[in-house]
Amino acid sequence: VQLVESGGGLVQAGGSLRLSCAASGSTFGINAMGWYRQAPGKQRELVAVITSGGGSTKYADSVKGRFIVSRDNAQNTMSLQMNSLKPEDTAVYYCNAGYGLVRPYWGQGTQVTVSS
Repeated sequence: VQLVESGGGLVQAGGSLRLSCAASGSTFGINAMGWYRQAPGKQRELVAVITSGGGSTKYADSVKGRFIVSRDNAQNTMSLQMNSLKPEDTAVYYCNAGYGLVRPYWGQGTQVTVSS
């Protein structure tokens, strides 16, 4: 399974960005996808997770109400709409995919920088 992220960039605080993740390869059976992020000097942390049907989502407390995760199963893509961005959202954002709680596939990451 290959995951490719896109949509990162530089934005001012209060602005919005939309990240996308495209999955290819042996994607049959993948039923959960998520976004993680890692800021310099910090551990990688979960941002949001979504199940294959899109009926179940989970967000980190720090992004609840600002970020929205969605998924298009037909296109094997996942998106993260990020609104009201803050400087502390600055990080490399990674796409993640797998089977329930076991999600071994990772993308290469995309940089998001929020200026104050």
